[in-house]
Amino acid sequence: MTEKPVSQRIREWLVLGLNNGNANRMPVLLLGIITLGVYVFIQIADEMAEGEIRNLDETLFLMMRVPGDPSRSIGPEWLQETALEVTAVGGYPLIMLTLAAVSGFFIVTKRYGAALYVVLSVGSGALLSYTLKKFYARPRPDLVDHLDTVHTASFPSGHAMVTTVAYLTLAAIVISYLETRRARAYVITVAVLVAVMVGVSRVYLGVHWPSDVAAGWALGAAWASFSWLVVHMLQRHNGRPARWLDQSPQN
Repeated sequence: MTEKPVSQRIREWLVLGLNNGNANRMPVLLLGIITLGVYVFIQIADEMAEGEIRNLDETLFLMMRVPGDPSRSIGPEWLQETALEVTAVGGYPLIMLTLAAVSGFFIVTKRYGAALYVVLSVGSGALLSYTLKKFYARPRPDLVDHLDTVHTASFPSGHAMVTTVAYLTLAAIVISYLETRRARAYVITVAVLVAVMVGVSRVYLGVHWPSDVAAGWALGAAWASFSWLVVHMLQRHNGRPARWLDQSPQN
């Protein structure tokens, strides 16, 4: 008997899971995102380590520069200032402030599980990003002057990865209160859009190669989905209601 290709087996497994009711949809979807995200990250990392993605990186990188004068970014003068403000959304200071504010709210409302989920998901994602930067030690782009201050290695983009983890984690919390698919889709779309804008701003400012950002997006989505999956499986194991955020200790 001929064994089915891996891609076909994964596709059939996803379809089967999605057709088995609401109880199976979430873990199947999250597992799919985790698998795809890790796969994309590994492929980009391999290409980067072998130097085979350099030409594509340079081509995409220079598309955001004035033809014939790479020292100048494309677009009007105010666009550079806007890019700096957008990129700050994914900076550690703002992420930490947001994390502290959200966690503090959950603590004062006695939603300790939600506070722990946010801190562990985003904190571990930031630690993973820092560790990978140390491991790959890729130099920052050297084609143009950097328009933002940087202190770490280039791969993967910490802004892209941590922003993706943080905003998808927050989106997971918000949609647990929502009933309609349209509302949930809107929240997820906003989270993804913020991550995309921050990632693009890193390339525009000349501090990251496009592959750095793509790898950060992929691994960030995978890590946020992994954290979400762990919480979901703990819910099912403990037999708790789906809205785990509403659960607080009994007085």
